[in-house]
Amino acid sequence: MIVYPAIDLRGGRCVRLQRGDLRAETVFAQDPVVAARRWAMEGAQWLHVVNLDGALGQSGESNLHALERILAEIDLPVQFGGGLRTPADVGRVLDMGVARAILGTVAVQCPRVVKEALARHGDERVCIAIDARSGHVAVRGWADTLLVEATELASQMSALGVTRVVYTDIERDGMLVGVNVEAAVTLAAVSGLSVIASGGVASLEDIRMLREHAQDGIEGVIIGMALYREAIRLPEALNIARGE
Repeated sequence: MIVYPAIDLRGGRCVRLQRGDLRAETVFAQDPVVAARRWAMEGAQWLHVVNLDGALGQSGESNLHALERILAEIDLPVQFGGGLRTPADVGRVLDMGVARAILGTVAVQCPRVVKEALARHGDERVCIAIDARSGHVAVRGWADTLLVEATELASQMSALGVTRVVYTDIERDGMLVGVNVEAAVTLAAVSGLSVIASGGVASLEDIRMLREHAQDGIEGVIIGMALYREAIRLPEALNIARGE
């Protein structure tokens, strides 16, 4: 199982939010490269980078500049999402050096973009994000919650050729209350997608519980607040994820 340290970008800085609430923002690094370098030095295999401004429909250019610097200075594969709305957006970040592009809102609003991105770049370089509130999909930086159920969207995306999903339980995100293992496992079972679980990771026990379901489709876990608050030490999380 892969552990993905999270680097959320807003205004070019590395921040963490609680439940996606912009009023509950904590800045952990004015320069996101500092955070990326720390996780690389501590043994990370991947980085998970999000353009929060882009997810909210804003330009997020300062975040893209930060992404460029991370890619230039840190020798790790990066999966990146937030504000990718068109095939050109996907192509741009992949050409910058991103290993995997994550499509969120557009998966609901325009599945054709997902299909085209998969056709151009393949399922290893394109995945989707499903962010759920009480089991229902939220879009536009979690501002709008839809009637569509997360499992329904996941199954639709699987039918298009998607093989991997980043699944976030919004109510738990940034709250250090524990990951929603049951929802992640259910999503994998219903859709057949490999799931990278996110939202609420609080302790090493969360990593252990997710790893127990590796054979059920749980492929990875994203850790944000717990790392920045030092509730979890990355080397220990990596050891558990490897089964050590």
